Amino acid sequence: MRDVVIIGSGCAGLTAAIYSARANLKPLVIRGLEAGGQLTLTTLVENFPGFPKGVQGPELIELMEKQASVFGAEFKDGHVTRVDLSRRPFVLEAEGETIETRTLIIASGASARLLGLDSERKLLGHGVSTCATCDGYFYRGKEVVVVGGGDTAAEDALFLTRYADQVNVVHRRDQLRASKIMQDRLFRNPKVKFVWDSLVLDVLDVERGEVTGIKLKDAKTGDETIKNCDGVFIGIGHSPNTSIFRGQLEMNETGYLITHDGSKTNVPGVFAAGDVQDHIYRQAITAAGSGCMAAMDAERYLQEQGTGIRE
Repeated sequence: MRDVVIIGSGCAGLTAAIYSARANLKPLVIRGLEAGGQLTLTTLVENFPGFPKGVQGPELIELMEKQASVFGAEFKDGHVTRVDLSRRPFVLEAEGETIETRTLIIASGASARLLGLDSERKLLGHGVSTCATCDGYFYRGKEVVVVGGGDTAAEDALFLTRYADQVNVVHRRDQLRASKIMQDRLFRNPKVKFVWDSLVLDVLDVERGEVTGIKLKDAKTGDETIKNCDGVFIGIGHSPNTSIFRGQLEMNETGYLITHDGSKTNVPGVFAAGDVQDHIYRQAITAAGSGCMAAMDAERYLQEQGTGIRE
């Protein structure tokens, strides 16, 4: 029997682990399919407090996990495949093991969205990527396309300029949605070109098993063109990893968990933190803050139930 189980090991999950471990609740952290969350796919993080020169994303995650371990948090590789929140204690299945817990903190984050094209999926790993920091190195001296107009696309495009000779940002509108500072950086970078009012119809060439270009449709005129490139990076945002909670927890129309009074979900004893419930800010520091909230809410819940606080 566990007092606290945390699903997810990004900023939210690890902060929840630090706080609940310090409360002597001996949390179990199930790392998930994307262990370490989105920060493991980034390089320099410049806006996390306490690091005036910045910190590498994977290093920040490693430090947070070590800190949680110091206070007694336990970690389990793998991901949760089933949950039953209709009974108490809650029951989870992860990597063939059944786990019971009095409280559950969901910090499973969000995953990159795709365009939904058949060719896109077939060419994933063969020129189509959702992770610029993972695959940018392979495009030294080449021309690539980044699809999207928000901060995700802007960050990907800027990172890729370290390697590619030209980075084309393809957006379906005539202006970006990215934050002003990110837009300014893009517009100043001579390697970045923009393809406005354009929709991606297809990724070429599946038959060759590699990316040679994309087929575009002008959103205003309907004209179709081919844009040659060596790689395509999808930067259109993320979807919350909440599918196993459907029918058990309240969500909005896009699948983000709905919380109230802090991190509480509609099921008492179940709390949510980070990008799994935050579709507005989606920053490392806000995820960490909500992880703190979830741990404190779980501790208070256990106190109210008269369980979980060990001397």
